[in-house]
Amino acid sequence: MTLELFCGIVRVVLCCVSSFMASSTTPTLPLAFPQRHHSVSHRQVLFFAKFSNKVSLSSSVASKRSCKSKCFYAKVQNALNEEAVETQSSELEEDTQSTPSSSKLVLVVGGSGGVGQLVVASLLQQNIKSRLILRNPEKATELFGEQDKEKLQVFKGDTRKQEDLDPSIFEGVTHVICCTGTTAFPSRRWDDDNTPERVDWVGLKNLVSALPSSVKRVVLVSSIGVTKFNELPWSIMNLFGVLKYKKMGEDFLRNSGLPFTIIRR
Repeated sequence: MTLELFCGIVRVVLCCVSSFMASSTTPTLPLAFPQRHHSVSHRQVLFFAKFSNKVSLSSSVASKRSCKSKCFYAKVQNALNEEAVETQSSELEEDTQSTPSSSKLVLVVGGSGGVGQLVVASLLQQNIKSRLILRNPEKATELFGEQDKEKLQVFKGDTRKQEDLDPSIFEGVTHVICCTGTTAFPSRRWDDDNTPERVDWVGLKNLVSALPSSVKRVVLVSSIGVTKFNELPWSIMNLFGVLKYKKMGEDFLRNSGLPFTIIRR
């Protein structure tokens, strides 16, 4: 994945997050998509790009936007049109409009990863109370600096271990954003049993099972290709099962009864 495409995907994720957190007076992405399965128009892709103003990007990334921007947005649009955003139930509009920001508490799982860091940064920038589950809580200070505990709460936990997901972690949580993941092929990130099966299937299943029914929405960042993991070129990426396990996690969330949105990147 190129750096530009990665940044574009992050913009899409953050745009969706911002939409779910928006006030009732702000036009949002979900309101433009009344049906269960969505495609994304060129106009909306450009809107996603504008959302990048919410997060500071390095000057080296910003400088590449000129001559390559049209090609880049076409790539993002093609990916999104295939299978990018799925959201469940007509409750999405109600969810978007009913909860003022001051009463929201967003739990971010996988907040130390590439997409997760930018999601957390965006929430902090919007002064939305956030909570993290991290295997190493000290990472929160390294990544986000010293934060008021009323603004950013950090719990130690590992979604791969069901016993780590104490009910106290979820008290008061209104929204959940799950950005967990690992590499598709064996790497150092697989150390300590950090495989796709354990992260994308077992970890997500444990998380969803532990969530209270009061949660207003679960946003899951998944992968394009999960419905075609037996077909080329996706079968190459799925040699070690990453897409299969992500699809199993998606299906578990769908069947949980919780309001959900799945973003495939």
